[in-house]
Amino acid sequence: MCGIVGIVGTEFTVGELIDDLQKLEYRGYDSAGVAFLSTEKVNIKKSIGRISNLRKIVEPDLFSNIGIAHTRWATHGAPNDINAHPHSDCTGNIAIVHNGIIENYAELREILIKNGHTIKSDTDTEVIAHLIEENYEGDLYSAVLKSVKKLKGAYAIAVMHKAHPETLIAARKGSPLVVGKANDKTILASDITPIIKYTKDVVFLEDGDIAILKGNDIRITDVNGNIVLRKTIHITWDESSAEKGGYKHFMIKEIYEEPEAIESALVGRIKLEGPFLKEIEEFNLETINKIKVVACGTSYHAALVFKYFLEKHINIDVEVDVASEFRYRNVYIDDNTAVIAISQSGETADTLESVRVVKRKGAKVIAITNVVGSTITRESDATIYMNAGPEIGVAATKTYINQLVVLYLLGMSILKKRNVWSENLEKDLNFLKNSPDIFRKMFETIDLKELISYYKNFNHFMYIGRGINYPTALEGALKLKEISYINATAYPAGELKHGPIALLDPTFPVFAIAPKDSLYEKMKSNIEESKARKARIIAITTEGNKEISSIADDVIFVPESPEDMYPLVIAPIIQIFAYFVADMKGYDPDKPRNLAKSVTVE
Repeated sequence: MCGIVGIVGTEFTVGELIDDLQKLEYRGYDSAGVAFLSTEKVNIKKSIGRISNLRKIVEPDLFSNIGIAHTRWATHGAPNDINAHPHSDCTGNIAIVHNGIIENYAELREILIKNGHTIKSDTDTEVIAHLIEENYEGDLYSAVLKSVKKLKGAYAIAVMHKAHPETLIAARKGSPLVVGKANDKTILASDITPIIKYTKDVVFLEDGDIAILKGNDIRITDVNGNIVLRKTIHITWDESSAEKGGYKHFMIKEIYEEPEAIESALVGRIKLEGPFLKEIEEFNLETINKIKVVACGTSYHAALVFKYFLEKHINIDVEVDVASEFRYRNVYIDDNTAVIAISQSGETADTLESVRVVKRKGAKVIAITNVVGSTITRESDATIYMNAGPEIGVAATKTYINQLVVLYLLGMSILKKRNVWSENLEKDLNFLKNSPDIFRKMFETIDLKELISYYKNFNHFMYIGRGINYPTALEGALKLKEISYINATAYPAGELKHGPIALLDPTFPVFAIAPKDSLYEKMKSNIEESKARKARIIAITTEGNKEISSIADDVIFVPESPEDMYPLVIAPIIQIFAYFVADMKGYDPDKPRNLAKSVTVE
């Protein structure tokens, strides 16, 4: 997945197509490629690394009237030239680019190979090209229509064919595509950034749409071939704003991308019989009695949620360590111990060294990361990908959400394997399945700007929580301190009386994570203790909880959720709070001082 561009109509140069692709660089990628029609054949050029590498292997002044280009963020298969897009069929007449994840690609691949197709890459994308080849009988649109009906999962695709130099076919389900037309050509892209130089009037394709692009004409149908009408939107942003989808910063854009990120994390991982992680099928997780989790920063907080969740439902010891400390400990590993290493980038030095320490002791390691082909994937025995897509902002937002989702699924998989299941776990799983829409509804209503305009002026904050919501307090404090430079600290609420309460006064607000769960009454007492020290209180609680207003100065409501799921539903609130504090203080939350996206040093 990552960035798609396509042009069809009047002549343009290949260099121009690559220029348009470069406008999607901000999305992050590991390889790039282009396909175009020239000398009566489909030419495909692709290269690992930056777009500058691609430019070295193409003739930029070549003219064509149809072409597609792609920047890839690896999900299936390591980043390399073969796995880079575009992909072709056996005849070489078809070229395709794709964003998303095809859930049933393995079974489709097996069928296609039995039917005589030669598949060269490790990607899920290439099977689409061969499916279209199988279904092609002279009509490219019909072939695409028949093919997408066999796909399960998420996709945005663009297809061209040697025999149809005047036509591009696009299809969308769960991954964005935008189309526009200007000056006898039509353009498609993953977002409006490459299109805006041609036209500011665009159409956002909806799930199930198939678009036929010809010259200055765009026709859109559903998957059954029925014509559908889509509204044309006039864009007022400039190209710089367009990179961020109209948002001021990548961080807030990525927070609002969380529903789609969750959908990507869930694809293929919930079956009728329950949670399913094929990556760990060979691990005997039903026999282990101890799990060691190593991580840093935000990943460490996600790991703590996993600990609380799993230990609540089964008698198993889950030990969570900060990787920078774990690597220097004399860690005992036996056959009944599983090790989980979490790293958003897959290159975190301390986490990698921790993996090496336990591997030398004979441990099997499950990695959780967002980056295919990263070091941790090569040095671990199995990898569960977060599938959050590229994250540009340094502060983890949608990757934290997807870490939680993946860890919940991992925990549920372990419980299912041990025949430990309950009505409450079924509710947790259903909530997880519905969480993208729950997030969308929450984002439609939440407005914290007035609240934040007051709290941005404080120099100190204390976050408190209990049980599974204590890690949320840690993550809230981390987010605030790393992008707004406010001194934010976090404690289990029951620890206040053992020292930290001495800090509290009217200049030291308390941010209380207080949903209506089994520890709510205890949490309420801790809030009252803080209030008695004249500290101002912000409380996050469950919709409909009116009584908390009597002890909290400000209240933020979240949807009612199963108790286990509150860390997930509260996470975007603490992210939004930190973001707007930083923004209102005049800081750039995308580039916090002294921090890097990938921490590759000790």
